[in-house]
Formats: sequence, structure tokens, C-alpha cells
Amino acid sequence: MSQPFTAIATLIAKAGQQGALEQHLRALLEPTRAEAGCGQYDLHQDLANPLAFYMIEQWSSDEALQAHDASAHIQNFRARAGDFLEHFELKRLRTLA
Repeated sequence: MSQPFTAIATLIAKAGQQGALEQHLRALLEPTRAEAGCGQYDLHQDLANPLAFYMIEQWSSDEALQAHDASAHIQNFRARAGDFLEHFELKRLRTLA
């Protein structure tokens, strides 16, 4: 089993679609927070760029994140994301201090 880690997901909405992206991201909060291995799953919006959203996540292991990625709510989000999502990037971080 791997070590716990933090992940930061960057999600950029298509022009005029920030409301739709925010709505879909908010719908992920409750089911994801209930997943085994999820220690944090918080949604943030960039103050300087309202098209940019960040999900700050903490996972107990790689396996927990893989299970999250395979979950029905994430698969449903991905199936619809092309309508409102311009860019997605996931950074995995380890705590140093």
C-alpha cells in the first residue's frame, strides 16, 4: 500500500460554462467525501480567474484514488465534462514539512 498524499485537481471551464462546471463539481463533493480513503475533498475557485476551479484532495493511498477514479459519480462526470470543461490537470504532492 502506498503513502497518503495530497492531490490538487485544476479544472478550467469553457467560456461561459463556469456555472455548469461549478454545479457538476459540487455534486461530486458528498459522494467523494464518503469514499474510503478520502481525507479531504474541497472545492475552490480562483479569485482572479472565475473559470478556474481547484479541488484540494487528500487520499490515504494510490488505491483509494484509483477507486475514486473508477467510481460511478466520477465516470458520470467525465461522460458529461466535454460540454463544460476546457482543461483538467491533476498534481500529486507529498508533504515535506
